[in-house]
Amino acid sequence: MKNSPLVTTPAYDERLTVPLRWWVQGIMFVATLWLAMIVSMPAALAWGLTAAILALLSLAFSAYGSARIVVEPGHLRAGRARIEAGFLGAVEALDPEAARRVAGMEADARAYLVLRPYLRRAVRVEITDPADPAPYWLLSTRHPDRLAAAIARLTREA
Repeated sequence: MKNSPLVTTPAYDERLTVPLRWWVQGIMFVATLWLAMIVSMPAALAWGLTAAILALLSLAFSAYGSARIVVEPGHLRAGRARIEAGFLGAVEALDPEAARRVAGMEADARAYLVLRPYLRRAVRVEITDPADPAPYWLLSTRHPDRLAAAIARLTREA
């Protein structure tokens, strides 16, 4: 099937999935709970509770890691928010130390944040819309240089 001219490929698309180590630690925690339950209650109940806890853990990790950052023609989407390219200003890729400062000591309470503790790098995007209370968006990412370049291209094209 050929690409239709109406279908556009995003310039950047990243899902902020939780890291593998979280899954490993979560499964080890559930295994520990199973071990404690299997010796203290009937096996069927222990297995049932373990399965329920594992399902909840999987749901929580999947939901938390479902946030996406997408740069598409005409707009930027981050998490549940979307902004038109014409309202985007300066963009800056941040190293781990700068991202920590901007998210902490230098933070503005009005900023829109899509931060994940397992991602240490981020991109800061200035918002130029006078009606928008957020002065900037701070977005966690695994690829800050690629995201910043995609947003810069988007703003130039707008």
